[in-house]
Amino acid sequence: MMASKLFSPLTVGGLELANRIVIAPMCQYSAEDGAMSDWHQQHLGMLAQSGAGLLTIEATAVVPEGRISYGDVGLWDDRTEAAMGRVVESIRRWSDMPIAIQLGHAGRKASTDLPWKGGKQIAPTAENGWQPVSASAAPFTAGDAPSTALDAAGLARVRDAFVEATRRANRLGIDAIQLHGAHGYLIHQFLSPLSNTRTDQYGGSLENRMRFPLELFDAVRAAFPADKPVTMRVSGTDWVEGGWDIAQTIAFAQALEARGCAAIHVSSGGLDEHQKIPVGPNYQVPLARAVKQAVSIPVVAVGLITDYDQAEAIVATGDADLVALARTILYDPRWPWHAAAHLGARVEAAPQYLRCQPSRFRDLFTTER
Repeated sequence: MMASKLFSPLTVGGLELANRIVIAPMCQYSAEDGAMSDWHQQHLGMLAQSGAGLLTIEATAVVPEGRISYGDVGLWDDRTEAAMGRVVESIRRWSDMPIAIQLGHAGRKASTDLPWKGGKQIAPTAENGWQPVSASAAPFTAGDAPSTALDAAGLARVRDAFVEATRRANRLGIDAIQLHGAHGYLIHQFLSPLSNTRTDQYGGSLENRMRFPLELFDAVRAAFPADKPVTMRVSGTDWVEGGWDIAQTIAFAQALEARGCAAIHVSSGGLDEHQKIPVGPNYQVPLARAVKQAVSIPVVAVGLITDYDQAEAIVATGDADLVALARTILYDPRWPWHAAAHLGARVEAAPQYLRCQPSRFRDLFTTER
């Protein structure tokens, strides 16, 4: 059997990954006033034993009003930093897996209820609700509260908050930062002409719409050690005519690469309620492929990647450099083990688990402990 490309190592902006499997950031809506709870220690600790190449902490708000919901994780003060520190310390004790964090701001998609309670936006004056901000005043859906368009002072506060969260993440020993520029959240709201109707230097042309997202990236990149990667997650298209599309995504990716971005994670949609997404296996891979053909930095593909051969083919054919798993690895936290067994590769496992190797996969596990 030929060597598996999926289980070959890769260096991303100075960070060495054992394989090409990334655990995508997945909101758990289980924080307490922004502070990580025991749920996060259990959840992330489980995933840190999966054998993946990189673990990404869920979307982490840089300010309280930047949370998607009142249950979201934050990193904006000493209290939230200490809570996250306890979780990270616990993971580090038992796992060598590199840890990234996704920093974000929900913008006009903030102030929502928990998904299992319907996920609708909570009115600013109601319990657990607050006033959303965005690039422009238009709400996400017709029934939502209008947003407050960020003025110059508001933009500066958001930028400074990203920088402060970056410094806190570095103090915690986080290995990489991903900025959330996808799924209709604040950075994406500035990028798309559907949500950005500003008439100042941050709206109108593609150059202007990219201006604030690039300023954010530059500020975060400058605040994080040069030998640690900063990456960006993007939506390759809004799936709405006249919205953000793959050509604009490529221009944005090229601008990011020129500023030192270490990788681009390509997802899609999330900005407009009228989106029509052709969901199916590999449905976002063509978007990742288009970006990869235009940049020289690593590109991550994501979205309904569930099969071992499917993941191997995405990387082996050059459609992307890495694959990200979300719901797939929630359903099967040992997916990388099973993929390695299927593809004739090896995967790192804790020594406590070595004896569980099936006899036909006796050389499946490696261990550094």
